[in-house]
Amino acid sequence: MLEQITAMLSNFYVNLVIRTTIIVIVFLFLKIVTKWYLMKWHQRIIKSQDTTETKRSKETRIRLLNKLISWTLFLLAAVTILAGVPQFKSFSYSLLASAGLIAIILGFATQKTLSNVVSGIFLALYEPFRIGDKIKILDQYGEVEDLTLRHTIIKTWDNKRIVVPNSRIDEQEIINFSLKEEILKWTIDMGISYDSDIDKARKIMIEAADKHPLNLGRRMKEEEYQPIVRVTQCGDFAVNLRLYFWCEDLWSAWTMGFDLTESIKKEFDKKGIEIPFPYRTIVYKKDLEAKKRKQGKRKK
Repeated sequence: MLEQITAMLSNFYVNLVIRTTIIVIVFLFLKIVTKWYLMKWHQRIIKSQDTTETKRSKETRIRLLNKLISWTLFLLAAVTILAGVPQFKSFSYSLLASAGLIAIILGFATQKTLSNVVSGIFLALYEPFRIGDKIKILDQYGEVEDLTLRHTIIKTWDNKRIVVPNSRIDEQEIINFSLKEEILKWTIDMGISYDSDIDKARKIMIEAADKHPLNLGRRMKEEEYQPIVRVTQCGDFAVNLRLYFWCEDLWSAWTMGFDLTESIKKEFDKKGIEIPFPYRTIVYKKDLEAKKRKQGKRKK
């Protein structure tokens, strides 16, 4: 009896090792073939004459398809290996008997995970953004670096990586700067005193914008892309001017806005354009009382 049991166990483990080895080899082979095929597909996309938007869309779907195929192959390999274990078969029968309870438990346990997977698939299909798009989400500006089944990786402007679950992204408002074109109109505000010449200040601001190398109007001669200045408000102590200009992307707009603020301030100082500041008159209570006493004495 002992010899029979030993032989059965020996045959069981040998068969399990052989089955596992074959399945792992097949799994790795399919994984390599799939990766090779997707890589070739990716190279064809890069060399194609498609627009940037089309290339980004295809790249996003390729990456998500790669993740789906990898997980599918892994699950098939795991189930096939376990199917060769007799104990697993008997265990599966007991699982079927309590399938309702197991389904409820698994439903609660994997709710967020399944929600992220479904959201990731919808993000790839409906494309509110693509790999390489510049977006603003959760008050963060960055470039979409990767889209997986569970999360999206965003590279921020300061070179950080934000890992956001797909289900959370699906509920957020997204500003996509790359959906059609990345160029955008930007503004900076400058205040001048009521004694300053508005036309002179406007000329200084437009000339500063025209000279800046990041100004899109230098290359695009259409009138709509040229810098303009509007008077936006006559405030309590200043006349507020707003400079409008076009840039290639948000990073260029930030850079140009900072540069223009400095250069316009320096040019205002040279040309005698005053940038005012609030004036405050402070009156002490004791001074008011002294003033009242003096007025009382004069009446007497």
